Parts: sequence; structure tokens; C-alpha cells
Amino acid sequence: MDNMYQVIKMYGDWEPWWFIEGWQNDIVDEKEFDQWDEALAFYKQEWQHMKDDFPSYHSQKNLLATFWRTTDKRWCEDCGDDLQQFHSILLLKDRDIIPSDQYVIAFEQRNDTPAAPYMCK
Repeated sequence: MDNMYQVIKMYGDWEPWWFIEGWQNDIVDEKEFDQWDEALAFYKQEWQHMKDDFPSYHSQKNLLATFWRTTDKRWCEDCGDDLQQFHSILLLKDRDIIPSDQYVIAFEQRNDTPAAPYMCK
């Protein structure tokens, strides 16, 4: 079976690197690619658009990134708190984190740190 790459956009309560159970429910868009170069080019383009659109971001060299506005929150009845909402983009290989030889150091950057995630009981 050939390798497939996925560029996934998510919107929800958690940054993408947590891979919280049910994380797939937060997927809002997904594109599949046969070629690494095509997937990376699309990821770079979408990443730049998100960086331009959102004031806060945290991006990692393993091509998992999240973007947010501090005013974008939702009330959680179970937690009794407002939860930060994140717009995230991921580049995965066969639905898993890419191998370390494909990391892109240029994406290891951030301009903000979100409040610590709150675990509902």
C-alpha cells in the first residue's frame, strides 16, 4: 500500500498534539495527497493563511499547529468554565504524526501561549 498524506483542519477545545479521544469529531476539513511535496505545499499555504488570520499561534516542527483568538471561547456546563477554541492544521502520514526525518524546523514557532487546558470531571 502506498503512503498517503492528509492535511486536516480542526476546530475545538484542544490543541492538535493532544490527540484526545474523539479528536476526529473536531475535523472540519480534510484533503488527501499521494505525494509528500504536494501535501507540504498545501499545508504551507493553509498555514500561512491561518497565521495571517489569527492573532495567536503555536506551531511545531512535526507539522501540527494551532491558531486562536483569545475571545473565541465556548461555555462548558460540565466544567463551569469558558473553554478556549482552537483552529488547527495537521499534516499526517497514514493518519499518524509524520516521521522525524520529515520534520520542518521552520514551523517550530509561536507568538503566544494559551491558558492551560481545563480537564472536565
